[in-house]
Amino acid sequence: MAPLAAQKTGFIDSDLILGKMPEYKSAQKQLDDFAAKWQQDAADMQQKLDQMYKDYKAEEVLLTSDQKRKREEAIVGKEKELFQFREDKFGQTGELFKKREELVKPVQDKVYDAVQKVAKKEGLDFIFDKAGGALMMYANAKYDKTFEVMEELGIPTDAPGTTPGNSGK
Repeated sequence: MAPLAAQKTGFIDSDLILGKMPEYKSAQKQLDDFAAKWQQDAADMQQKLDQMYKDYKAEEVLLTSDQKRKREEAIVGKEKELFQFREDKFGQTGELFKKREELVKPVQDKVYDAVQKVAKKEGLDFIFDKAGGALMMYANAKYDKTFEVMEELGIPTDAPGTTPGNSGK
């Protein structure tokens, strides 16, 4: 059995890196703006639906069975419309998901490319992202490659609160 060669590893904090990238902040702001507008649109639709229901309940005793049926169908139609709007905007394949892909993925790809360059330049076999949910019980700060990736991206590393091991994790 041949002995295994030692593997060199490093880690980064992608939250710190992304938080320092103006293009990521801009993309996140755009996403937040889209989400806020669509939330308001949904709230407006819900308010109209609630008013339709209140009006129906208030007038129900005065309506013929045919009028009741038409009103109930209109309310059900509005409920379906609201559900479909929410699904179209916030669902797993909705517009917010597509906008996130369009706006954030290029920034994440840029970070990924920088990580690969740093790993190759330093001869690392693995780089973990401590912000990505990877459980790390211990990490020697000398293996933190966050700043090297930031330098590769041209992000200043001398900002307050960005000392190794103090990136908010």
